Amino acid sequence: MINSISMFTPTQGVQQPNKLTVTPYEAQQNFAATLKDAIAQVNAQQIQSDTLTNKLINGGDVDLHEVMIASQKASITLNATMEVRNKVVEAYQEIMRMSV
Repeated sequence: MINSISMFTPTQGVQQPNKLTVTPYEAQQNFAATLKDAIAQVNAQQIQSDTLTNKLINGGDVDLHEVMIASQKASITLNATMEVRNKVVEAYQEIMRMSV
C-alpha cells in the first residue's frame, strides 16, 4: 500500500476528507522500512550469487549459467543501488547549497 501525504493550500485551511493522510513521522517510518527492504533484497542477491559461486567452485551440482545469471543479477542490483545512493547524495548536497 502506497501512502501519500495529503496536500492543501493555505486558502483551503482544511484537508480533503477523501484523501489518505499520513503524518510526517509515519512517512519517515514508511520510507525507512522501504529502504531497509530494498537493501535487504540487494544483500539477498549478493548472498545467493556467493552461494552459487561457492557451490560451483567446490564441484557442487549447479549449472554454470545459473551462477552467471545470479552473478549478473547481483551486479545489476548493486549498481542500481549505488546510482540511487549517488542521486540522493547529489540531491542532499543541492539542498544544502540553497540559501534560505
